[in-house]
Amino acid sequence: MGVKERKERQKVEMKDLILQSAHQLFLDRGFEEVSIRNIAEAIEYSPATIYLYFKDKDEIFYALHGEAFKIFNAYVSPIVAIKNPLERLFAMGEKYMQFAFTYPKYYDIMFIIESPMRCDENSDEWKEGGAALGFLESIVEECKTLGHFKNQSPHTLSFTIWSFMHGMCSLSLRERMKHYPENEREEIKLKAFEVFKHMLTNL
Repeated sequence: MGVKERKERQKVEMKDLILQSAHQLFLDRGFEEVSIRNIAEAIEYSPATIYLYFKDKDEIFYALHGEAFKIFNAYVSPIVAIKNPLERLFAMGEKYMQFAFTYPKYYDIMFIIESPMRCDENSDEWKEGGAALGFLESIVEECKTLGHFKNQSPHTLSFTIWSFMHGMCSLSLRERMKHYPENEREEIKLKAFEVFKHMLTNL
C-alpha cells in the first residue's frame, strides 16, 4: 500500500471513529448536551481534529442520520418484489419493526433523538430520510389506484401508518411495556400489528 492510499484509509478510519463516538454520546446524553470537545475527549484527540472532518456538530448528526436511513432503505428494499401493493405495505410494516429491534441505535438517531432545528436548511443531507417517506407514500398511492383507502389523503394516511409503527416500536424500545408480562410482550406487539392491518384493509 502506497503513502497516498494509507493516508486515505487513515482519514476514513478517523471519520468513522468520530461518528461512532458521537453517536454513542448523542444516545447517552442527548444531542444538545454533547459538544465538539466532548467528542474529541472521547476519541482522545483535540477539537481541532474534529473540525478537519466536520464543520460543526450538526454536520456530524446529519452524517449519522443519513447513514442510518441509508441502511434502513437497503433493509426494506427487498419488498419491491411484492406485486400486490397492500401486501407490500404490510411487508414494509414488518420490516420497519424488524429494523427497529435489530438496529435500535440506528432507530434512535433516525426517530427518537431530538434533531437539530436547522435540518430543513440542509435538505440535501436528509435525502435518505426523504426517500424512505417517499417510498411509503408511493405504496399508499399505488394502493389507492387499486381502490383501497378511498377518500384518504396519501400524506395523512402515510403519517398515520408511520405514527402507529413508530409508537409501537418506541414503547417497546423505551421499556414502556413492562406492565405486560414479559412472556406476552412479543405476542401483544404482533397482534396489535394484525389489528392495525385489519383497520387499514377496511378503510
